[in-house]
Amino acid sequence: MENTITSVITSFDLQGKYMDMSALQQLKHDFQIDEPRVCAAALIRDHAAAIVKEAVAKSLSHTEENGIHTTRRYAACVRDLDFYLRYSTYAMVAGDTALLDERVLNGLKETYLALGVPLTATVNAIQAMKDVTTELVGIDAGREISIYFDHLCAGLS
Repeated sequence: MENTITSVITSFDLQGKYMDMSALQQLKHDFQIDEPRVCAAALIRDHAAAIVKEAVAKSLSHTEENGIHTTRRYAACVRDLDFYLRYSTYAMVAGDTALLDERVLNGLKETYLALGVPLTATVNAIQAMKDVTTELVGIDAGREISIYFDHLCAGLS
């Protein structure tokens, strides 16, 4: 089962895309992935740009409230938000945080530190994205996707 789900995810990842409805429905059918996760993944896919845009606005607002100046380094962590959103969605569909460990977190913290990217700003942006996404998908699906956003934040903290 894991290899098939991972294979589908890898196929979409190589294209830099979210899973389409056909793939989501096939995974739902073949592996009894529950409907709320499939619906949430479709909503996230369809609203990804808006989610990232709103998360950036919220995290910038939060950053400015705390007196932290935005910089190009902060922009470096923001540009990766769509990547984090896409991978959190993949992990939610697969029901496995190991996907995030292997494909996102492995070496990310060290890379950000070496580049001088502020980890706190990145974590705040991911938290803002979690809030925006939960608002979009609803409380129950929001709790599910939150697991994966929280895992990313823990890995960067």
